[in-house]
Amino acid sequence: MKKTLLVTAIAGALAASAGAASAATVYNQDGTKLDLYGNIQLAYKSIETAQFEDVPGVGNDIYQGTEAEDEIFDNGSTIGVTGEHVIMNGLTGYFKAEWEFDADQAKGAPGGINTGDQAYLGLKGNFGDARLGSWDPLIDDWIQDPISNNEYFDVSDSNGRILGVENREGDKLQYMSPSLGGLQFAVGTQYKGDAEFDGDDTVTGTNSLGDEITVTGEDSSNASFFGGLKYEVGNFSIAAVYDNLDNNDGSYSAVDSDGNDIGSGDFEAGEQYGITGQYTWDTLRVALKAERFKSDNDTLADTNYYALGARYGYGNGMGDLYGSYQYVDVGGGDFLDTADDALTSGDWPSEREDESYNEIILGATYNISDAMYTFVEGALYDRTDDEGDGVAVGAVYLF
Repeated sequence: MKKTLLVTAIAGALAASAGAASAATVYNQDGTKLDLYGNIQLAYKSIETAQFEDVPGVGNDIYQGTEAEDEIFDNGSTIGVTGEHVIMNGLTGYFKAEWEFDADQAKGAPGGINTGDQAYLGLKGNFGDARLGSWDPLIDDWIQDPISNNEYFDVSDSNGRILGVENREGDKLQYMSPSLGGLQFAVGTQYKGDAEFDGDDTVTGTNSLGDEITVTGEDSSNASFFGGLKYEVGNFSIAAVYDNLDNNDGSYSAVDSDGNDIGSGDFEAGEQYGITGQYTWDTLRVALKAERFKSDNDTLADTNYYALGARYGYGNGMGDLYGSYQYVDVGGGDFLDTADDALTSGDWPSEREDESYNEIILGATYNISDAMYTFVEGALYDRTDDEGDGVAVGAVYLF
């Protein structure tokens, strides 16, 4: 497409799409299509936040409990472009690119379109879909999102237990099959070349003992593996996903809560997997999830996540009511051990656990128009001193 034609088309689409809730097609000729879309999301939140005090002579800041902190904030305002063109019958090339910006403070640092979200290209057709680039992990889409893909608050998941280099969305290659009698699979890899690590790419986390762990990513080429299987029949679907987290391995150094060096060595991030089933009746969707983070190191405990989520569309399109409950089993055994504890010994939660949490999220949306809606959400995470508990209200405009 000529640049002058593209500029004219985008300018016309921007003028025509004001107030529209769907993407604006800025070009659609000769088998080539280009769409422009986005949203502005502004919200208010009040959350119980951990407080620390810098005490002279002490290596680390001292925990002082929690205190409610609030703010008006941007909740993920986005602008995006998608495009596709027909290469031949049954084969289409496509791309998608999204960028985020801070609508609550449009001026000043960072200002403007300040970060990327997703960007990928690929081929799709009768053979399935193959793509290369950056997008959400498969375990997000197939396992976690059916439980609590909410406006702001979500229940926790195995992603939060990954300690190490967490650039998980980029440098990926994935193949997804077509649906064959309701059965579909996806396999992929994230490739990190040795030019991407220079030996000082570190992320710091904290284990259950309060020890501070700094993980340095490996400076060698490596390809991880992830894959999933999904089956749909009627209103029911079930999906399972596995990710070996191979690019989160590296080396570590650790200090205890008093700042003393407690060792170093090789670090293996572990692996994550899960299964989610969901069923839909009219405007009600109910989902069940079992998810596990399997640790391969001594600094983080194995963690299981058992969740129930539901979403109900009320008032013939007026909005949604939704909620989720999750039991987080820190230090729990694998799924078979947990089932044995519950069904045979009646000992569940079991003595294998280090700690456990009960998480509850409730929310509602109200559609002001096809292009605009509001939401309110509340969260209880069952952490020490109610850390993380809070409420959020906001508004979203779609174009």
